[in-house]
Amino acid sequence: MDARDGFEVVFLQRRSGGYELVGATTAVEDGRAWAVRYQIVVDDAWLTRAASVSRRSAAGDHEVRLEADGCGHWRIGGSPAPELDGCFDVDLEASSCTNTLPVHRLGLAVGEGADAPAAYVRAVDVDVERLEQRYVRIEDDGARRRFDYTAPAFDYRGQLVYDGAGLVLDYPGIANRRI
Repeated sequence: MDARDGFEVVFLQRRSGGYELVGATTAVEDGRAWAVRYQIVVDDAWLTRAASVSRRSAAGDHEVRLEADGCGHWRIGGSPAPELDGCFDVDLEASSCTNTLPVHRLGLAVGEGADAPAAYVRAVDVDVERLEQRYVRIEDDGARRRFDYTAPAFDYRGQLVYDGAGLVLDYPGIANRRI
């Protein structure tokens, strides 16, 4: 919303042993257009098991593949990534939908909070880094669930609003979903 103009489309499908999210985001940022396509596989506990992310722009194409063992260990392009140890989710800079993964995985009750570090994939170059995050579930608003969310690396704090299915409706300053 504030950093770029764009939109995201994602298809969530049940598959044997979990779910698959297949999506794409397109945006214009600083006058330059880019597109990101992704496929994310999570198991029944909503632990990320694999992700493939590709980005296309006038500057060229980039792609990254991540694999996770479900115990907090990752591989990037087939190589071990110990800097991501303890991460259970993938979070794409180009996707507000990936913020649904820790919400499902954690299953927080109102008043509970948890740290949820993630393997964070940048939109421009698909570089992967560790992103410290925290979710605290606050009082629901009817069928909508709300979480105080913080990402200190970006000096970001906001109240994320989810629908009854756990999909992001409002991510202040970043995205909102029209239904």
